[in-house]
Amino acid sequence: MAFEPLITAVICTHNRYDLLPTAIKSATAQNLPIAQYRILVVDNSSDRERAAAFATRFADIANLTYVYEATPGLSNARNRAARECGTEFIAFLDDDAVAAPGWLTAILEAFEQFGPSAMVVGGRVLPIWGAVRPPWLHDKMLGSLSVIDWGGAARIAAESEWFCGANISFRTKAILDNGLFATNLGRSGSGAALLSNEEIQLMESIRAAGGLLLYAPDALVDHLVDPKRLTHAWFRKRMAWQATSDFLMNPGQFADTATTQWLGIRNYLAARPPHERTIRGILIDTTDPDLFYWQLGAIYSLTAGLLMGFEGVELD
Repeated sequence: MAFEPLITAVICTHNRYDLLPTAIKSATAQNLPIAQYRILVVDNSSDRERAAAFATRFADIANLTYVYEATPGLSNARNRAARECGTEFIAFLDDDAVAAPGWLTAILEAFEQFGPSAMVVGGRVLPIWGAVRPPWLHDKMLGSLSVIDWGGAARIAAESEWFCGANISFRTKAILDNGLFATNLGRSGSGAALLSNEEIQLMESIRAAGGLLLYAPDALVDHLVDPKRLTHAWFRKRMAWQATSDFLMNPGQFADTATTQWLGIRNYLAARPPHERTIRGILIDTTDPDLFYWQLGAIYSLTAGLLMGFEGVELD
């Protein structure tokens, strides 16, 4: 079959063969004519032979290409996709996400609406709850689960409106011309290390070069929230790794904040009952969403402060 696609839907995966077929099925069900888009699966799993065997399940999908990327790391898989897709636009979908039928159409419409300066389109990401949402989960914590809904219509995104890798699209040239996804950031292997910010760093480079970042709410995907993430311990871990990711992306941003970080920890602990005014205070489970959100802030401050050695802080 000969075709000249406009956009490539990329699904990077690592040892999640139970979830991947659903993501692929949603990519094949787009309302865009098949001749106008490719599907590229980049398998970054640990077993090449298993990946090759699994790929045969999709051999009859005319516009799907399945490749194996041996170098571990999500950024490596995404960079492989950017180099190989061969289309003007590239759209990334997580392997545990389900794209709405109009996902790719909405992305292309946003790029067309805002012209050649438009370099990035982020879309809406709604949760598929793998378990009941816990009462302590504050709305402000949903971003850690890649839930995004900024409302309104398609527009140039405000600097405060961030996107996530579960649903983000680029002019492919913008990735290639701005240093690709940083391989020292982002998830790798089993995901035990929750490094992130690879998309943020790339988008900052694109914006600094004059590219427009767009938000298109009609570019919708639903994203699985794994029950393993709906625990206090996972969120504490996620917050510590977020501070680490922020530090690795730009160590200088913390240069003058050691005192601020220290005060954040101290103020949180001072508000706790006497028996919780030690390290115990940041390990206490609670059903109060405001209190847990404050606790997570203290964990972020503690991690950031330790990375800086709390240099310059005067204890009182």
